[in-house]
Amino acid sequence: MINFQNLSFWEKESFINHTDYVIVGSGIVGLSTAIYLKQREKGKKVTVLERGFLPTGASTKNAGFSCIGSPSELLDDLKKNSREEVYATVHKRWEGLLNLNQLLGTENIGYKSLGSHELFQDSDLEVFEYCMNNIKELNQDLKEITGKPQVFSEANHICKSYGFEGFNKAISHAAEGQIDTGKMMKSLLKKALEMDIQILNGIEVLEINGKELNTNHGKMKFEKLAVCTNGFSKKIFPEFDVEPARAQVIVTSEIPDLKMKGIFHFDEGFYYFRNVGNRILCGGGRNLDFDRERTTTMENTEKITSHLEHLLRTKIAPYSNLTIEHKWAGTMGVGKTKTPILKKVNNNVYCGIRLGGMGVAIGSVVGKDLAQLMIEN
Repeated sequence: MINFQNLSFWEKESFINHTDYVIVGSGIVGLSTAIYLKQREKGKKVTVLERGFLPTGASTKNAGFSCIGSPSELLDDLKKNSREEVYATVHKRWEGLLNLNQLLGTENIGYKSLGSHELFQDSDLEVFEYCMNNIKELNQDLKEITGKPQVFSEANHICKSYGFEGFNKAISHAAEGQIDTGKMMKSLLKKALEMDIQILNGIEVLEINGKELNTNHGKMKFEKLAVCTNGFSKKIFPEFDVEPARAQVIVTSEIPDLKMKGIFHFDEGFYYFRNVGNRILCGGGRNLDFDRERTTTMENTEKITSHLEHLLRTKIAPYSNLTIEHKWAGTMGVGKTKTPILKKVNNNVYCGIRLGGMGVAIGSVVGKDLAQLMIEN
């Protein structure tokens, strides 16, 4: 490992010195922040630091859901928070999805508007009835945000037509869809590099002292710094309300003639699945062990992956001869509320963290708002 002090004059001048803006984290928020800074401050040097060889966290490891909120989630949020706060969050998610498509292009993120579906088991019938009793009001509220006349609708027929077992009720969501996470991140990286934004991998920030970073390669000066490390932010900001939340995912082999299309979730969103071509991606399950899943260790556990596989074989695709070909884990950032922490920490340091599991939806617009905050201050 070469320390910054041992670099050549050319290397220091070109890569390390004279940096106006440093962004910590090359995920959705970090790269979006860098892009919007460079658009506004063309003559400034913008450098993104990433500790991994790829963006480490949730940006390249999420399930590719473009979500703004299921009926049960929204109704539960409305019990705990003000109407203004709940719908401000939904509006930010919708704005973020539109912004992401505009920033990168629909084709470049593999966006498909296949809708989503919240599924209900027999034990959830009371929740289903509560959702249906409030669906008219929810549709009126969502129409103001999305412009769609009917976002939610009863869709019980899909349970049988898609061959699900144990799910008898469903509510569809017309404003949600899916993306290709890999395409999205490659497009963000490509756009950043084309704008002459510098991305340095393998650099971990250990400490912030004034206008200087202490990293695993030595010290680096900056004028302004943005921390965009989401679930890993507790190490830098121990006083902030943000905790890591591991999300585990498995993906099947290809299933011939797979009928299921779109994204699905159940049990208050703790379980979710979707088609990836003719494969099924299934994830979630951290409610099985909240304490152990509050970690930045990105490894699968037998307890959760075996349960996800059990759900696949017994409820989601019970008549398919499938095998599990891929599995991984990522780290989200969550807190007591679902509002991101977007703030000026001091005169030189800013942060855009705690995406609450909605990084795909709000990541790019959080980056846009963070860039504006840094420029205006």
